[in-house]
Amino acid sequence: MTIAILSALPEEQGSLVSALECAERVRHAGRDFWRGRLHGHDLVLVLSGIGKVAAASTAASLAERFGARRMVFTGVAGGLGEGVRVGDVVVARHYLQHDMDASPIFPRWQVPGHDAACMACDAALTATLLEAVGLCIERAEGGFGPESAATGAARLHHGLVASGDRFVSTAAESCALRGTLRAAGHDVLAVEMEGAAVAQVCREHGLPFAAVRTISDRADDGAPGDFAHFVRHVAGPRADALVHQFLRLL
Repeated sequence: MTIAILSALPEEQGSLVSALECAERVRHAGRDFWRGRLHGHDLVLVLSGIGKVAAASTAASLAERFGARRMVFTGVAGGLGEGVRVGDVVVARHYLQHDMDASPIFPRWQVPGHDAACMACDAALTATLLEAVGLCIERAEGGFGPESAATGAARLHHGLVASGDRFVSTAAESCALRGTLRAAGHDVLAVEMEGAAVAQVCREHGLPFAAVRTISDRADDGAPGDFAHFVRHVAGPRADALVHQFLRLL
């Protein structure tokens, strides 16, 4: 059963391609898809690029061209929830597209053709991902050592993640987004630009999906600098440690 591991940026993929056994590169739809084996599993690794359309296109290719039967997204995100700090890890329980608004025809945030604003991640796959993150934090493996966290030891969070085609990078926008979602009962933990699109594609194809995001910034005025530093120095080792541990547990 082929497992797809997606990331938006090369730094978020770490050195996973070089770790593949019998690696084979397939160029398709403008992307390099790497097939191989790791820890006894058939894998496809790919960089989706940034944004919901790029992520959805990649996920559809994985399902239809490469036969992926489970998908996992790994990368970074901006922290929105209270107590969600730089260096913490968020494993998604649900996803929501914060820039989807087909109202008044449909309720705000609800994707037309679907019955709710939030799309759930697969429970079993997510449970394994939570266990993997917990073990990495406990053992301080790879990029989870204290030297890599900006504010002490990393903490694990599990809940709602929002995606949209905008890099949230001011305190005012972050506060407005968090407040609007919470007023509607959506207690959001983090914001990024791809996961909800992959969740939708997986739902439409009947495929299990899970996602893990390390908090690179607080989606505030310091976000551009914090994001750049974190991606350059921390994202890769985190991805390596998480994915290896996750695959060992499957």
